[in-house]
Amino acid sequence: MKDDVTISNEAKLVPIKEIIGKLGINEEHVSYYGKSIAKIDHKLTPEEEKQTDAKLILVTAITPTPFGEGKTTMSIALNDGLNRIGKKAMAALREPSLGPVLGMKGGATGGGYAQVVPKEKINLHFTGDLHAITTAHNFISAAIDNHFHFNNPLNLDKTRITWPRAMDMNDRALRSIETIYRKDSFLITAASEIMAIFSLASSIKDLRRRLDEILIGYDLSGNEVYLKALGITDSLLIILKEAIDPNLVQTLENNPVLIHGGPFANIAHGCNSVFATKKALKLADYVVTEAGFGADLGAQKFLDIKTKLIDKTPDVIVVVSTIRALKYHGNLKEENPMEQLRLGVSNLEAHLAHLSCYELPLVVSLNEFYNDTKEEIDFMMNHLKELGYPVVRVTSFKDGSIGAEQLANTVVELSKQTSQINYTYEKKDDLFQKAKKIASRMYGANDVVYSKKAQRKLSELNGTYKEFDVVVAKTPLSFSNDPKRRGLVHEFDLMIEDVRVSRGAGFVVLLTKGIITMPGLPEEPNAKKMFMDDFGNISGKI
Repeated sequence: MKDDVTISNEAKLVPIKEIIGKLGINEEHVSYYGKSIAKIDHKLTPEEEKQTDAKLILVTAITPTPFGEGKTTMSIALNDGLNRIGKKAMAALREPSLGPVLGMKGGATGGGYAQVVPKEKINLHFTGDLHAITTAHNFISAAIDNHFHFNNPLNLDKTRITWPRAMDMNDRALRSIETIYRKDSFLITAASEIMAIFSLASSIKDLRRRLDEILIGYDLSGNEVYLKALGITDSLLIILKEAIDPNLVQTLENNPVLIHGGPFANIAHGCNSVFATKKALKLADYVVTEAGFGADLGAQKFLDIKTKLIDKTPDVIVVVSTIRALKYHGNLKEENPMEQLRLGVSNLEAHLAHLSCYELPLVVSLNEFYNDTKEEIDFMMNHLKELGYPVVRVTSFKDGSIGAEQLANTVVELSKQTSQINYTYEKKDDLFQKAKKIASRMYGANDVVYSKKAQRKLSELNGTYKEFDVVVAKTPLSFSNDPKRRGLVHEFDLMIEDVRVSRGAGFVVLLTKGIITMPGLPEEPNAKKMFMDDFGNISGKI
């Protein structure tokens, strides 16, 4: 089979104008970025406001492995599959970050014959959204230091500035720095509060409010100081003005995809922008979206945070699994592959049990690989049916939309059910209660244990920010905060090392033991596996 880049390069794209025409978008609401990319106005037109919301399908997955489970690939495949069976569907996905593209994970545009294109443009600079977010973030840092330079009229305490710097790159050397004014640090742009705010805002007015409310630090009397005090909010809005419009591209089969916003799910809330999702819900009859990493991280945050902002819950949840990944979650010391699979399937069972608590329709999509055996596939299909979960085999990686036809038909049928979401926690719960409910219901933890620093910080925040949502920042590789504990993890406590408040975003972040917000490059980064010839032709892994 051809590699992803070759398949992408050979794709027959239609002009993006044609996609826009099919969606019924007026030209006055479009900005073109070449022939294959466009931005569409984030605001809903009066006609769109009158439209009934589409059916919403959330794609999530089991605990990820180094192989990748194909969550984005499945989202694209399902979008193509729905269009194939005659449904007006589109996908709403997250923007890739350059850090993982050049680092370990690689791009985020799907794989095989289920990709969004133009692949290399989307994975690299795209329309400059992440550049704008990074610029806005770092201008706040520059304004804070400029404030110190000119006699500090706000009496900011330089030892209690809570706003770091940001860069869309994996660079461990920047985790701790010292400027001429103070000690500082960098985080990756996908972990920036600006990225979270960008992805959660519902209008320019809401974006302004959220920016104004960012906590930048404390003054010498111990009082909170917010971004509004610096007087730069309008400049940030201007920097972000074009970026807030969602980006429209297409799949290999020329079906529409909005790609916009890209917070990580392990260190942020892990969903694409509210702007893009709300727009898609008015432009199509079925919208396929994803949430980062496994169901314990991205899906939990989508369901407990984002659904309230878009006033819409998923009509169906698709849980992606692969036989290869489940064997990885089994006992690797066990030489019998079937025994590995029988042990590893407990990871999928746990995710399904946890997601079932939301009381929304579920379906398992078994993302097939060429080396999956008939015995393994039969075991998975029979085992899941015995547990009472619908399960569908998907072969879109090699077959395109035809490989997702059955999944598309299953999703359409499941979406006809009426459901009412059962949230993990209530708004009235305090921050400690919210953390405990997330840890026990979504991870299977016995308890939440706090460091002295985290206990003190959360106790202080619990008064002012009791009604805020809670975002747990933890490894995506395990239900616990130990990435080495695979499969179904028993008898553990969730260890919280630090606490931060993202006041503009509206949530409190609990950082588990070992979590970092500025990743480093691996010994052999993905950057070494991408190539360009003298004629500008790109190949390899991007």
